[in-house]
Amino acid sequence: MDFDLPGEDDAYRSDIRAWIEANPRPTGRALAEAGLVAPHWPAPWGRDATPIQQLVIDAELRRAGLSRPVNPIGIGWAGPTILYAGTDEQKDRYLMPLLAGEELWCQLFSEPEAGSDLAGLRTRAVRDGDEWVVSGQKIWTSIGHVAKFGILIARTDPDAPKHTGISYFICPMATPGITVRPIPDMTGGHTFNEVFLDEVRLPASSLVGDVNAGWSLAKVTLGNERVSLSGEGALWGRGPTAGDLIELVRKQGGCSDPLVRQRLARLFTESEILRLIRLRTVTAAVQGRPPGAEASVRKALSDHHGQVIMGLAKDLCGPQGMLSDAGPMGAADPQWHYGYLFAPALTIGGGTSEVQRNIIGERVLGLPHDIDVSESGGRSPLGRPSPSARGAAQA
Repeated sequence: MDFDLPGEDDAYRSDIRAWIEANPRPTGRALAEAGLVAPHWPAPWGRDATPIQQLVIDAELRRAGLSRPVNPIGIGWAGPTILYAGTDEQKDRYLMPLLAGEELWCQLFSEPEAGSDLAGLRTRAVRDGDEWVVSGQKIWTSIGHVAKFGILIARTDPDAPKHTGISYFICPMATPGITVRPIPDMTGGHTFNEVFLDEVRLPASSLVGDVNAGWSLAKVTLGNERVSLSGEGALWGRGPTAGDLIELVRKQGGCSDPLVRQRLARLFTESEILRLIRLRTVTAAVQGRPPGAEASVRKALSDHHGQVIMGLAKDLCGPQGMLSDAGPMGAADPQWHYGYLFAPALTIGGGTSEVQRNIIGERVLGLPHDIDVSESGGRSPLGRPSPSARGAAQA
């Protein structure tokens, strides 16, 4: 790591503090219009902030106890893609409400027969005058039941090569022909959904970028998704961290069991490794270098790390861990129970751990590619889906 944060008397820090003092309880819209939700975005949606300025803004928001609007798919994935390839009209219509958290977004990518091998999707979009008619099915659509818009990829040229006949659309979730059905999970609630599109008519203006060029935009979205899912919180960048769990144990008087103490030490070590990898990524950005292997490595490590945090938290509950409102060391906090039940999803969503390790092996370690899927029908010699096919969505 090779950077220093500005001191307390820095003019940029003072400017941010002055705005916060003038707006001690800002709405999501106020934060968005001030460029503080995605400060690295260009004006008027952001502040064209450098990596160091972003860290300063984050620190000052934390110091003031302020939180940005919650709209993870909109701010983290849809917004950057629209900013990259959207028309001026699309940017003006969608970006500010998205940043303000006023309009939630979901992602209509995965399908029953096209999960990790995303380019194998079957949902079709056919041009009919000034509209696109979309039919197909999507699955594992997080918050699709409450989202106002979805980012949708569909096949617009069935005769084109696999990765070149796909287009990218903005899909209002209230459009006639859309049916959203919940997929309950073992937490007792539901975040995921399956979405059916039955001759859904989207205006021509819903197309993002060029026709049949949607795969390149999907990679923009997936790249932002990978970063978003490897944040500091245990649950895909949200929720408690290893530090939160360790601090809770410390406040409860510590732990005398040598085996549990060793597990806590290992957890702390993992969290420090992930923190340092993140700082290496920041260093690359500060020095004007593209991110290297750190992003993929951190995603692969952080998924398992989240499961370790929640598993240890549940073990620290003892027999009370059977209760849904129990937290570690006798603390009454249901977030740990929910996190334990949700944690198995961490190594699946956003690209499975196997896919991530396949990418790291081929692109970082220089290991040979798997058998050519075009010659094997997408199957490995053992009859299982080829890792290269499974990793195609992350290409």
